[in-house]
Amino acid sequence: MPLTYPQTRRVDVSESRFGHEIADPYRWLENDPRRDGEVARWVQEQTALARGHLDGLPAREVFRRQISTLFDCEQSGVPLKRGNRYFHTMRQGLKNQATLHVREGVDGPDRLLLDPNEWSEDSADAIAEWDASDDGAHVAYGVQRGGIDWREIKVLDVATGETLTDEIKWVRFGNIAWAKDGSGFFYSRYPEPEPGTEAQANVANHAIYFHQLGTGQAQDRLVHATLDRPDLLHLAGVTDDGRYLIIHSTPGASMTMVSVVDLTTADWTVRTVAGADFSAEWSAFGNDGTTLFVVTSEGAPRRRIVTFDLAEAAPQPREIIGEADSALEHSWLVGGRLILSYLVDASTELRRHQLDGTPDGIVELPGIGSAGIRGTLADDEAFLAYTSFNAPLTIYRYAVSTGKRTVWAEPAIDFDLGEIAVDQHVYASKDGTKVPIFVIRRKGVQAPAPTLLYGYGGFSISLTPYYAPTQLAWVAQGGTLAIANIRGGGEYGRAWHDAGRLANKQNSYDDFIAAAEFLRDQGIACLDGIAIQGESNGGLLVGAVTNQRPELFAAALPGIGVMDLLRFHLFTGGTFWKYDFGDPQDEAAFENLLRLSPYHNIAAGKPYPAILVTTADADDRVVPGHSFKYAAAIQAAEIGSKPRLLLVETRAGHGAGKPLGKVIAEAADMWAFAACWTGLEVGRA
Repeated sequence: MPLTYPQTRRVDVSESRFGHEIADPYRWLENDPRRDGEVARWVQEQTALARGHLDGLPAREVFRRQISTLFDCEQSGVPLKRGNRYFHTMRQGLKNQATLHVREGVDGPDRLLLDPNEWSEDSADAIAEWDASDDGAHVAYGVQRGGIDWREIKVLDVATGETLTDEIKWVRFGNIAWAKDGSGFFYSRYPEPEPGTEAQANVANHAIYFHQLGTGQAQDRLVHATLDRPDLLHLAGVTDDGRYLIIHSTPGASMTMVSVVDLTTADWTVRTVAGADFSAEWSAFGNDGTTLFVVTSEGAPRRRIVTFDLAEAAPQPREIIGEADSALEHSWLVGGRLILSYLVDASTELRRHQLDGTPDGIVELPGIGSAGIRGTLADDEAFLAYTSFNAPLTIYRYAVSTGKRTVWAEPAIDFDLGEIAVDQHVYASKDGTKVPIFVIRRKGVQAPAPTLLYGYGGFSISLTPYYAPTQLAWVAQGGTLAIANIRGGGEYGRAWHDAGRLANKQNSYDDFIAAAEFLRDQGIACLDGIAIQGESNGGLLVGAVTNQRPELFAAALPGIGVMDLLRFHLFTGGTFWKYDFGDPQDEAAFENLLRLSPYHNIAAGKPYPAILVTTADADDRVVPGHSFKYAAAIQAAEIGSKPRLLLVETRAGHGAGKPLGKVIAEAADMWAFAACWTGLEVGRA
């Protein structure tokens, strides 16, 4: 039976832009549903319709149990060593939020320090960024309330468990970095917004401050701000030896500038080292005395390692490790070595080097997957994290001098992950570009199967092998999961990113469409059994390709997507995305964005797949108005009889900090919806 959608008021709003008359009949849905009663009522009606449909799907409870089983374990984060104390997060079973723990000694018992599950009745408040002082006496931690990007920083006395009176507000898009002597910490914040504008107003004038313990925020010392460039983000970190504050500034995308502050001086002068023209990536990751180690894409799209001698008046880069045949993703100074993470066809390879760049072997990994390391230059003890599609995040204690690793924390999953087979294929996109794709399914599944295709393709973010209980539940029930490494990501360095951004953005969509055609033509996916899913930039991806090739997909699941490409820059941190999407105020960019924008390109008269749009009322990164307007538009369009539903989560944001119960429920809704339209027959969990 066809669904009866809620009546959505249309308004006579249009704008003349570069010779185009752009109608925006649902602009009123950009208003915050927590403040606008009409929008709130509309959201309630949409949610009631979606719940009535989704709750009747028999597969929903099966998926809920399956996902719960795959999450139900103790999952430790990578420990941070401070003195003889080891700090780490832990997700315990099906608790909604991860907790923070400390050990006295590497093998000591865990002691609970912070449990955000007790901070609110609905467990929607979470621990965000955190750091421990060098002596392990204090932890400064961010509190994320209801999924929003704004943070409050508090300080904990580790010995007593007492929360100090120190409190920092209006923190956003930053980290916490303690001074070596433990007297205080550095952080990034914005000016206090006008009351009532916190959720949607543009953010500008990011700045770095130093907070001295025991003082009020009003006394915090301004370290760095750029009033002439209000669009820049500034992130601060302190080197392991405590001598330098490293500042990374960026207008967005992968263009960064590196500045340093010598903290042994009284005036804390900010000194730019590299990247002032924002034409390349410059990212410092540590020092050895006055030698600063930096990774850069300048002259090397796959990145290289250079050093600067900060003792010089005008230090110049000196290459110690040139561009390799694979993309350099991360770099660390650990145990007297350089350890570099390269992406080899979207999987991690860790290579060791002496500090002068001389090769020193590799870090052996358990298999093909994703890995990273944490440690300091002076300490031989480090911690190695490894995960893959069929391997949950496992933490190893790693001795740099010998290369020996031993398990420090490994989850016990009540599911035989040995049943999961992972294959990698390469397919040709529309222009002939070769694109890799991971295919994950249960062993023995060879015939075409209902397939969930996932992608992102933006901001130089790489999709590498990782353990995702939500996605694995689809595989456990006999479906196929495919993850396409489309252009716009960082899998092959800056050139791969550039090939999928700005005027090249359509390449990302062509790659994703070609992935679906490959899965179908190779007999991996059923002919009429492909569901596509993505979130944020990936939600935009799903919306765009659904407009371009609606007949190719059985179901579409765009989550928290940027669906109006003509107005994204007007809300919160949207201005940072101009370096990936283009600036709607520029005519050439506007013309390209108008061709791609999901909200503006719904193809009336064509039968569309079943669509389930998901968002959250507290998302202050991609504001929910994007999804509201898109949902209203597809419900009003003549695009066939399959359902077009909108599901809105409350007290949740852009993903970080979302309570596990809400994560599980949302995934169960999405997979049950996709199973219904792809023909996946689920069993028992």
